Amino acid sequence: MNKILKYGLIGTGAGAGIAVAGVAYIAATFNPNDYKAQIIQAVKDSKQRNLHLDGDIKLSFYPSIGANIGKVSLSEFNSDKEFAALETARVSLALLPLLSKQVIVNEVAVSGLKATLIKHKNGTTNIDDLLGKDAQKKDGSAQAQFDIAAVSIEKTSLSYRDEGSGAQYTIRDLNLKTGRIANGVPSKIDLSFNVQANQPKLDITAQLKSTLTFDLEKQRYRLEGLDLQASGAALDIGNLKLKAGGDASADLATQEFGAKKFRLNASGTKAKDNFEAALDAPSLSFSKGKFSGDKLTLNAKLDGASGNIAAALSLPGLEGNMQSFKSSAFALDLDMKQPEQAFKVKLSSPLSGNIQAQQFSLSNLTVAVNATGDKLPNKSVSSEMKGSVQVDALKQNVQANLAGGLLQSQIKAKVGVSNFANPAIQFDVDIDQLDADLYLPKKSADASQPAAAKPGQPEQPLDLSALRKLNLDGSLRVGTLKVANVKSSKVRLDIKARNGLVNINPLSANLYQGSTNGSLSVNAQATPSIAVNQNLSGVNVAALTKDAAGFDTLEGKGNIGMNLTMQGHTVSAMKKALNGNLSLNLVDGAVKGINVAKKLRDAQGMFGKGGASAQTQSANKEEKTDFSELKATFKVTNGVAHNDDLSMKSPLLRLAGNGDIDIGNDSMNYVAKATLAKTLEGQGGRDNVGGITVPVRVSGPFTNLKYTLDFGAMVGEAAKQKVQTEVKTKLQDQLKGGLKGLFK
Repeated sequence: MNKILKYGLIGTGAGAGIAVAGVAYIAATFNPNDYKAQIIQAVKDSKQRNLHLDGDIKLSFYPSIGANIGKVSLSEFNSDKEFAALETARVSLALLPLLSKQVIVNEVAVSGLKATLIKHKNGTTNIDDLLGKDAQKKDGSAQAQFDIAAVSIEKTSLSYRDEGSGAQYTIRDLNLKTGRIANGVPSKIDLSFNVQANQPKLDITAQLKSTLTFDLEKQRYRLEGLDLQASGAALDIGNLKLKAGGDASADLATQEFGAKKFRLNASGTKAKDNFEAALDAPSLSFSKGKFSGDKLTLNAKLDGASGNIAAALSLPGLEGNMQSFKSSAFALDLDMKQPEQAFKVKLSSPLSGNIQAQQFSLSNLTVAVNATGDKLPNKSVSSEMKGSVQVDALKQNVQANLAGGLLQSQIKAKVGVSNFANPAIQFDVDIDQLDADLYLPKKSADASQPAAAKPGQPEQPLDLSALRKLNLDGSLRVGTLKVANVKSSKVRLDIKARNGLVNINPLSANLYQGSTNGSLSVNAQATPSIAVNQNLSGVNVAALTKDAAGFDTLEGKGNIGMNLTMQGHTVSAMKKALNGNLSLNLVDGAVKGINVAKKLRDAQGMFGKGGASAQTQSANKEEKTDFSELKATFKVTNGVAHNDDLSMKSPLLRLAGNGDIDIGNDSMNYVAKATLAKTLEGQGGRDNVGGITVPVRVSGPFTNLKYTLDFGAMVGEAAKQKVQTEVKTKLQDQLKGGLKGLFK
């Protein structure tokens, strides 16, 4: 037995010695450079590519089989154009494992590699010939096992070009250094590169450091101590900086992925804006199509010339799968600051959704808004709304049901939006009270006075372009409303708007001890036009006109009807293109600016005097002409309202007239004929002016109306009445005398 063992060992040693001697002899005598021509020709014959071996080829056989080559290049298929080139490369394999069909790589070192991959317009690539049968893995082949002591790749550039789309991607200055790479062995990785692209536009330099552990057989991978840093430009964002860190793992066999303490920071510059963002995922896992996480947080900040925005998004209790997900308490905080105002928005709700169906639901939504600014009511506005929101992205539909408070208002709103590209909005809104003037720009002290026109500067046109894209259908109800200082209650507006056509019908409300009902329509398709059809009943005209326009000329209570149309690109043009009808029926009121009865009463001293003429005066706010009834209808043509049937009555005065009110030019020219009652006794007057008719002309611009009383006509009328009275008296006396003679 001992002899057998002895001779076996001797034989083995002799065999090993012969093998070592053989390898040593081959290494000493074999020169692979002598076969360059044959290698080049073999590549030419089999691949139709030109191989250039300008550097030396060095081989090693023990203790590992290796090759070291330099200055190698390979051409495109059937072309002299270069496809790939490298400066130096070294690969070594462990010798003994090869005998058992195991590939164990001891070392890989590549420097100066350059290669370009091209995808042609017909879908083929410039490496299809290299990826033939040799690239296909044969079934049943043994899996390669390797144990690499180190990998070193430096000065490498890789390019990709898609001739069909024009996309180009280039990786430059690729450098990779690793420690030992083997199954189950943690390996240090240090990777850096620069990537440039045109679709999308990129120029990013990145460096990745981590410890990699893998199991190829079980397809498990783990990154620990991940440290990723990147900088450059992406899209139109410059000075971009990215940082990521944490631990990540993946099990491809079971489709499981996980991350712990993962964090991503980003910052950059876009135009005049700077932004920062941070993503935190303390514990996030994916397993067999399902995912879960303790909390996912995203913080973002945008600083720019027009203001700053800060946002914080939180998704605690996140879980779901590739189709659906839910979060127990989704939260979003927005903080927006602008030069003149600031907004804070807080949104919270359980969140659920279906990714495949693109459906999302905020079932118990709370939205709190706080705005501050010098132009806001009391420099601060707060609102809190509660309700629900459902989103169906595939059907392009959003439904919201909200209720809450805004300043002094309580609001209930149902809003639906469909077709995101051209939104169609349906709404049903109920507000208990609203002071819209709180949200409108404040008027200056002289806002009621017309601004002087600047020479050579045209009037600004009306911009109704926003109405052309408006697609609305809904109803708005307000308990009490104040807008433009006009007060109303029980307001209802049903609005339909589409393609620049806006129709409000009904437009109804209670206002100033009366009510209004009618419609309003706007056409913004071409030349803007507006149509108003309103009937005001039992309205206190003085209070309405004073609040609406600061117009304090007419008093009374009654009915006003209007059916008007107007069109034009400016306010002035619309006023001059006003057409339609107006009607007025008031009781127990007054016309301010002049007391016609008093003027006629004071004019009685003119009787018997020659030279009586017309007298003109400006409007006097302290004077007014009372009436018990006032009726008038107007036909409006091209901005001019013409009247022929004015009828104003009072115990002392009767007034009828006709004339024009030029709305387009803010002026009027009207003649009213005032007739005093037969007696003024009890009113401080004398009965010698009763029944006299006096023309009263009202003319001039609205801002400076002039009242002219024609006292000459008044004296003539008085003389005429005196003659008529004397003649009548004589006839009566003669008639009485004749009758007496007849009876005698």
